[in-house]
Amino acid sequence: MVFRLPFNPAFAEENNTPGKQHQRGDKMLDTKEPGFRENVDLMFKRAVAHLDLPPGLAEKIQICNSTYTVRFGVRLRGKIETFVGYRSVHSEHMEPVKGGIRYAPEVDQNEVEALAALMTYKCALVETPFGGSKGGLCLDPRKYEEHELEQITRRFAYELAKRDLINPAQNVPAPDMGTGEREMAWIADQYARMNTTDINARACVTGKPLNAGGIKGRVEATGRGVQYALREFFRHPDDVAKTGLKGGLGGKRIVVQGLGNVGYHAAKFLREEDDARITGIIERDGALVSDTGLDPDTVREWIMQTGGVRGFEGAEFVENGSSVLEVECDILIPAALEGVININNADHIRAPLIIEAANGPITASADEILREKDIVIIPDLYANAGGVTVSYFEWVKNLSHIRFGRMQRRNEEAHAMLLVNELERLSADKELGWELAPDFKSRFLQGADELQLVRSGLDDTMRGAYQSISEEWHRRHDVKDLRTAAFIVGIERVAASYRAKGL
Repeated sequence: MVFRLPFNPAFAEENNTPGKQHQRGDKMLDTKEPGFRENVDLMFKRAVAHLDLPPGLAEKIQICNSTYTVRFGVRLRGKIETFVGYRSVHSEHMEPVKGGIRYAPEVDQNEVEALAALMTYKCALVETPFGGSKGGLCLDPRKYEEHELEQITRRFAYELAKRDLINPAQNVPAPDMGTGEREMAWIADQYARMNTTDINARACVTGKPLNAGGIKGRVEATGRGVQYALREFFRHPDDVAKTGLKGGLGGKRIVVQGLGNVGYHAAKFLREEDDARITGIIERDGALVSDTGLDPDTVREWIMQTGGVRGFEGAEFVENGSSVLEVECDILIPAALEGVININNADHIRAPLIIEAANGPITASADEILREKDIVIIPDLYANAGGVTVSYFEWVKNLSHIRFGRMQRRNEEAHAMLLVNELERLSADKELGWELAPDFKSRFLQGADELQLVRSGLDDTMRGAYQSISEEWHRRHDVKDLRTAAFIVGIERVAASYRAKGL
């Protein structure tokens, strides 16, 4: 049997890197892999093969509806500098469409369209009422001062907003790689300046700081979602058994690739709340390894001070950071860039469980190799959906113009007080011989605030989504992995939306 991954000659010619092949067992594999967008399409087609969709509907779901390229100039440091930005709308089966904006020097149209496609399936999977979109600006934010970044961001927002590519009812961006609360606040303010009578202007973008209409728990959301995804996975003994792991998350050895916002919060929560052990952290300049475990807070402080992990005391430094992807551990969390696990290193991965905190960290060919090795992959489609889920909560908050918990929190506490008073009266009766725990009253009387409600909603979303995936995985005997099951669930929901529109 000979297996060959699809190879695009035009792509290879354009990059002057013709596809090469090497032997793996009895299979021939192309070392020149498809691009990110082609990887997403391959995974889509693998899932669609299990579905009975009407003619043409699969193509309609797969294609990207539109991609806008904007080129604009900004006067910086005494000269005009031209920037190139993108906003891709993959699917409008539901509106508004949703997806982050990233700032990175390697941003291009293919990457943005691939990410927009993933957003479509992701939103459908976790049942947020959005279509998929994504944006990007080709620049390295580290090369600009804050006031310069504000000028660039506001001009980019202007170019998008005047084309309705930023709009509370049509297209709602969010933070992504290279952007955060600060940039979202600038975008929201720019949109409000252009639409002075729009009462819902704050809902034009999510991921804003609290004082600009943001929501508690948004910064941590994607990392928190990774934690909740792992917790739910470990609630399914039959699924855990496929990894060969025993017990729960406690004591599990975890390697995290990328200690940015997502990787940091995932590592922090898993260590502090689930008693997992962070045995490896991989960054740009190398990696840290420690059998006794690393403290993500301490490591991140060092990175903020020095720009990397080199020189950190209390752990072994590994110059070739990517090699730590291949060390023995229980759970591997790629949380940075796409394609870090590929045809060159997939055969050497030893973690029995991988959870994709980043978008597309495993290529299609690597995915094939890992599945043959019976490594279980919790796919990005589900694993990093925490960000868009909490973005949905923020969007709803902005449209309702009231923070979560404001109307009911004190009422809940008043009702709880009635019960506590009666329990205290009964516990005063010495003949009964029982008393309340010292901290029962304070814990029971605390009504849910916005952060608690956000975390509760995120936990419920991640549980429900995984249950849908796991059910599909076990129901279809021809579906061998969680990724295909997740794509099937998402695609079926998008198809249902299109059918409701008459397609």
